[in-house]
Amino acid sequence: MATGIKDKVAIIGMGCSRFGERWDASEEDLLAEAFDEALADAGIERAQIEAAWFGSGVDGVNVGNSAIPASTALRLDGIPVSRVENMCATGTEALRGAAYAVASGAVDIALAVGAEKLKDTGYGGLPTPFKGAFNDLWLPLGSAPAGFAQLAAGYRTKHQVSKQDLKRAIGHVSWKSHQNGVLSPKAHLRKEVSMDAILNAPMIAEPLGLYDCCGVSDGAAAAIVTTPEIARSLGHRDFVTIKAIQLSISSGVESTTDAWDGSHVRNTRNAAKRAYAEAGIDDPRKQLSLMEVHDCFSITELVTMEDLFVSGEGEAGRDALDGFYDREGGGVPCQVDGGLKCFGHPIGASGLRMAYESYTQLLGRAGARQIPNASLGLSHNLGGVPYLGIAAISILGLHS
Repeated sequence: MATGIKDKVAIIGMGCSRFGERWDASEEDLLAEAFDEALADAGIERAQIEAAWFGSGVDGVNVGNSAIPASTALRLDGIPVSRVENMCATGTEALRGAAYAVASGAVDIALAVGAEKLKDTGYGGLPTPFKGAFNDLWLPLGSAPAGFAQLAAGYRTKHQVSKQDLKRAIGHVSWKSHQNGVLSPKAHLRKEVSMDAILNAPMIAEPLGLYDCCGVSDGAAAAIVTTPEIARSLGHRDFVTIKAIQLSISSGVESTTDAWDGSHVRNTRNAAKRAYAEAGIDDPRKQLSLMEVHDCFSITELVTMEDLFVSGEGEAGRDALDGFYDREGGGVPCQVDGGLKCFGHPIGASGLRMAYESYTQLLGRAGARQIPNASLGLSHNLGGVPYLGIAAISILGLHS
């Protein structure tokens, strides 16, 4: 019987580039920026890495479809390097590949790295020229804001929430991210925004205004993983282990049957149940120290709180307004580094960037944004749209 990977894999080094409009750097430059930090953090030599997984989402403009740009940029000589892509869950997919290789005993030390020069692609979340069955058959005129605005409509209808109350709740979500982003030196958007500005911003897709939508960013993040035994032999005393990694991908049932009511994301709930079981978490509301969730839009964060079983059905808005997810004084602080909304969302890097924040917090290195006594951090990615997509969850904790 499968036993999962809880505590079988240690993260001994992580790195993250500065996110933003990085016209000054190529994707290879961003990869090197994140990798160099991870390598120094791990305290190992490049030659000790035995395999690598490189995640890049839509950036065929810069790196194409192979892993060669990563192996050449990072001088990973002669080892297996695999390129992975799973929409916005790509960074977590890279981490999963490296973690599974170590947990299986196939390699001793592995690298996961994700990067995206998203600004170069021209992608902005609107109908795009990208071709393929997904776009042509399912979303020929689709846009990300419209898809998640539909989630807001479904949620509001099911839970009988007024437009004004929902707007106030998602406005607090956006306000919180801007407050936190100011304290993140590598974040794309580091500016506080008032609630008045958020609530009165130009509408993008009702009820999502300008400040309810994440931007388009460039960036990279990396993780070096090994076994706890090897971590100790390398001199690491305080280190982070992976408690769970789980993915759930849609079969299409949400968009082709009446089995889904449009108010939540089934894949997040599926992945969360499996991740909690793997990590041994019975009550996430009490046991989690912090969360980084896929706040591509403010409504997504709000709904995700319920899909992760931290807020009860229909109660996430009240929890948000009560400050339960705030960095200061919150029960489970969320988006402590600003999240996708303010730190940025270069697709291939986001899952690893989220893990980087948990890792930083767990080791007590987060400076002004440090959560006291952080011991368990959850990261959540959501790829595609609520009715046809991917959910990925990773849970990290201090080694015991």
